[in-house]
Amino acid sequence: MRAPSFWWQEPGLEAALLTPLAALYGMVAARRLQRRGERADIPVVCVGNATLGGAGKTPMALTTARLLAARGERPMFLTRGYGGRLPGPIQVDLAAHNAADVGDEPLLLARAHPAIVARDRVAGARAAQAAGASVVVMDDGFQNPSLTKDVAMLMVDGRRAIGNGRVCPAGPLRAPLAAQLARAHAVVVVGDAGGASGVADAAAAAGIPIYYGRLRPDGRAIAALAGRRVLAFAGVADPDKFFRTLAEAGVEAPLRRGFPDHHRYTEAEASRLLAEADLRELTPVTTEKDMVRLDGSGALGELRARALSLPVILALDDQESFATFLLGRIKGRA
Repeated sequence: MRAPSFWWQEPGLEAALLTPLAALYGMVAARRLQRRGERADIPVVCVGNATLGGAGKTPMALTTARLLAARGERPMFLTRGYGGRLPGPIQVDLAAHNAADVGDEPLLLARAHPAIVARDRVAGARAAQAAGASVVVMDDGFQNPSLTKDVAMLMVDGRRAIGNGRVCPAGPLRAPLAAQLARAHAVVVVGDAGGASGVADAAAAAGIPIYYGRLRPDGRAIAALAGRRVLAFAGVADPDKFFRTLAEAGVEAPLRRGFPDHHRYTEAEASRLLAEADLRELTPVTTEKDMVRLDGSGALGELRARALSLPVILALDDQESFATFLLGRIKGRA
């Protein structure tokens, strides 16, 4: 699904027409957030988005696991595996699984630390503990109440924030903001924070700590693109964010092609992208998440072989303060 453009504008006719449905959806979502979940025997850290759309959730999960591992913990990721056919619980095997099996994000996570895919989050947490994890890091699942979170982080894009402030389908919010903040232990704003000042003010008024960070492209990948003109393509929640990252790194991208989030590329689409790149002598460049979805032979295999990916990391402005907060919540879970 591609997010409607009116979600990110001042509320207009489209939002007004959908307000009654959004009110019903928001009421159900808010009540669901209030449910008491089952408590795992090991700490559970959850990273989720306040809105439908990318806000740096997966990079933040990776950063969180890295900080925990550096301090002696054994983190294991837990994710639903959106887009994958396997319900789990199952540990991701990079040699055996592909995006059709487990989804794209679990494949990225499993490159850093072990990852469990499970639609049943409680069963997934048990599987992680049985596999030797000392802490679970959930990628998504903030709005899922089945599992109690010891640390629940709400991600907010600093530029788009919460858009028109309405709940889906009238706007991008997954649940009313107040209901989400009531369940959050921290808010993380990613990128230029100017657009998210309203959310930051609401979090501060509720006594919720706020952390700031930025997505930074891998230096070696940028160096490999030096002097090249590229065809940039991305099937993520906000392709423009990927395109801006390239531009800010000085990479010239005369052609940019955006697709819906978690998009499964077809042979025809891969052929068109290759033809456009050849016609203008451009190097195809995409995100890591898109790269793992380029499965198959033919044009898809050729596009995967020829394309370069651009890894990004989420760098926190005050990493030590965040690590202290994170470990404090985990150690004090009793």
